[in-house]
Amino acid sequence: ASEGILGWPGPKSHSTEQLKNGALSSLSSASANITWAIVPSAAQDGQALQPNTEHSASELVLVEDEMTDTEDNEEEDLGVMDDQRSVILHLISQLKLGMDLTRVVLPTFILEKRSLLEMYANFMAHPDLFLSIAAGATPEERIICFVEYYLTAFHEGRKGAVAKKPYNPIIGETFHCSWDVPKDKVKAFRTNGASTVSKDPAKEFGQDQSTCYKLRFVAEQVSHHPPVSCFYCECKEKKMCVNAHVWTKSKFMGMSIGVSMVGEGVLYLMEHEEEYVFTLPSAYARSILTIPWVELGGKVNINCARTGYSATVTFHTKPFYGGKVHRVTAEVKHNPTNTIVCKAQGEWNGTLEFTYSNGETKVIDTNKLPVIRKKIRPIAKQGPLESRHLWQHVTNSLKEGNIDAATEHKHRLEERQRAEERQRVALTTPWKPKFFAKEGDGWLYLNPLWKT
Repeated sequence: ASEGILGWPGPKSHSTEQLKNGALSSLSSASANITWAIVPSAAQDGQALQPNTEHSASELVLVEDEMTDTEDNEEEDLGVMDDQRSVILHLISQLKLGMDLTRVVLPTFILEKRSLLEMYANFMAHPDLFLSIAAGATPEERIICFVEYYLTAFHEGRKGAVAKKPYNPIIGETFHCSWDVPKDKVKAFRTNGASTVSKDPAKEFGQDQSTCYKLRFVAEQVSHHPPVSCFYCECKEKKMCVNAHVWTKSKFMGMSIGVSMVGEGVLYLMEHEEEYVFTLPSAYARSILTIPWVELGGKVNINCARTGYSATVTFHTKPFYGGKVHRVTAEVKHNPTNTIVCKAQGEWNGTLEFTYSNGETKVIDTNKLPVIRKKIRPIAKQGPLESRHLWQHVTNSLKEGNIDAATEHKHRLEERQRAEERQRVALTTPWKPKFFAKEGDGWLYLNPLWKT
């Protein structure tokens, strides 16, 4: 199973710079196949993963069935237990520096109780900031709004200080959700002071549909080797959508694990005919033997070719001595005139300060931003390949603290995936994703807003 990542796959870009550990030796994947002696074989699980019927992309996901999500993503911030430490030490003893961890099966106790596909949905925890991008009156305002949204997008996806890794989605797995975003929260640029109000739980529920924008999200695991996840998010009323494909690669670096995110996303603003291409940072799980924690690192780019504006965002890793953690800096530039129109600095999970070319400043405290909870259908109404339905037994076992049962359920899913992969190879029938199609190096949603 492609159990790649110890920490959190924070995202990453084209610039797959070498993980800074000197020249990292690599290892053939054959000798990298470390598996744990896990419980009985999985053939008894019955139903096949890939539905045999030819399925159309317009599979009915009834938005009416969606309810406000009550799952709490907080993970207990526990240090590694002694018995778990010995398991990790045993694993580390078999790894080599720079080794690709994609096919290494990691112990179940380091898992957090959600799929990677759902974690991507949590990048939209501030959908009001996302929808405000389209409200910018000028190209300059719109790219600055995008940078503000981008810098605040990571803290909610990474709940809890402890580094755990989400489930690796299995091929064909999907995740659907939506948000109702109050229209009065979506503000034009620089009037956004209102978005820093404290959370008011009374207003969060029972939103009247007519006063809200609807933002919909779908993610799908389209490939197993390499492990590629795609997601697509749209708001029809604001005529905007985003399409992204991400492939995670992880490397062993001694006392930490580095995860780079290969791929990119594109934000489309149809009213302005603008496309913003963006990449994602790397993530590192540090101190894997004590209390593991996550940091983001690397330089990412946001580009709008039509308007000539671009932004670079640098996630700074903590230096060995001194220095702060979770620092991020950014600058927005108008390329034709080589003018810097906005600078930002701060912590991606703390306070961010923006300075504009006219001398104005603005502070956003990510911890005070109101989180709009996603809406998701109850498990009983989900299809067999939807994330929460698919992983429900693993999740329930982890909640009960029954690691053996969680490992057993996870093993069954992975075995079933391997068996079906062998079957497809034997019959030479490639996997056909349901919602995305391969185009060039990337993947595109089959029915995007700009086609309708």
